[in-house]
Amino acid sequence: MLALSLFFIFCFIACLGVPLMYALIATTLGMILFAGMSYPIETILLSFISGVEPFILIAVPLFIFAGELLSKGGVGKRIVDFTQTLFGFLPGGLGVVTCISCLLFGGVSGSAIADTAAIGSMVIPMMKRKGYEPAFAAALLAVAGTLALLMPLSIPFLVYAFIAGVSMRQLSMSGIGPAIITAVALMAVCMWYGRKTGCDPGGRVSTAKEIWSAFKGASSALIMPVIIVGGIWSGLFTPTEAAAVAVVYGLVISIYVYKDITWKDVSPLLLKAFQTSATVMLVIGATGCLSWLLTVEQVAVQLTEWVRLFAHEPWVFLLLVNGVLFLLGIFIEPLPAMLLSAPLLLPIAKNFGVDMVHFGVVVTANLAIALYTPPVGGTLFVAAKLAGAGIGPITKHLMPLMGATLFMLIIITYVPQLTQFIQWILIR
Repeated sequence: MLALSLFFIFCFIACLGVPLMYALIATTLGMILFAGMSYPIETILLSFISGVEPFILIAVPLFIFAGELLSKGGVGKRIVDFTQTLFGFLPGGLGVVTCISCLLFGGVSGSAIADTAAIGSMVIPMMKRKGYEPAFAAALLAVAGTLALLMPLSIPFLVYAFIAGVSMRQLSMSGIGPAIITAVALMAVCMWYGRKTGCDPGGRVSTAKEIWSAFKGASSALIMPVIIVGGIWSGLFTPTEAAAVAVVYGLVISIYVYKDITWKDVSPLLLKAFQTSATVMLVIGATGCLSWLLTVEQVAVQLTEWVRLFAHEPWVFLLLVNGVLFLLGIFIEPLPAMLLSAPLLLPIAKNFGVDMVHFGVVVTANLAIALYTPPVGGTLFVAAKLAGAGIGPITKHLMPLMGATLFMLIIITYVPQLTQFIQWILIR
């Protein structure tokens, strides 16, 4: 089957250390040449260009710049301070604070890497002083940082909305419920760890005066998620425009309210965001080449027939999807994995009557796990560097946290009401 041949060829080239963009193009070109296909080579270039032309992709650099700006501009610090005041009294309270901070910051950054770096730089030193094992602190941060992918301004949501042709507004709002229940599951693990090890048995409850003081200090940062989520929910602005709002608001509070950065710091942040955006767009263009070949060769039709041999019911199909995406995510980052898999899986999901918005949340929640699984986990390596811990010890502590997220993934997959109730509210 062409799909399997392309997959194995791509994995082989990628494992040789070839950059992802070149691996995708080489896979496409190699299959055309070796299979003796009659397509003109110029078509690959045209597919690459058309892959990056859609206007909706203008939001990508905005999302990325917003994440860079907010991770450096003091928003994360204020969120951590406020959540510490509210929830620090719980067993494993500092771990609980980490989960909630990642959830809130993810709602304005849209980037798991930015979420992990911004929150981790503050909470990991605190966790070490509290007595947490550095490996557990890194494992928790690596997992909690991926909550950003299920919150509004999520870059994978943007890409999926473009591929599937669904409303980015509905998709953005539909991830909030799954993100919250996943955060709650991680907090339960933190409370268990705090009790079991005794490193963080809990403390006193903050007074009303302390809570009010922390709230005043964090109010500008806390208003930001409200503005973004409320604006998308009400239809005041689109998710793409929300990214621009996040950039402008982040600049104002970081430079003039918190004064953690100056205008001189903006240029390096813009340059870094531009470099990251260029990398993402090149990968999207290269994936467009491979997607074109998969489309003209009717790979989706072949896969549909293959899946029907094993899956006669939607629940079996969704189980197979979770298994395939989990394995794919071990070797490929979430965004490329989505670009490769979504065009193939969407026609099959439609045939089984799966809601396209719900399916987008399932795919994103599944591929988020790839960010903290070796060997290519982005948040895993960021957290390991911040904590100064080895991958081996971190992996041991990942097990209960991964177990919690996998359990939540099953719930998200088979309880579509968690995502669809948002659509119901919007349609009313």
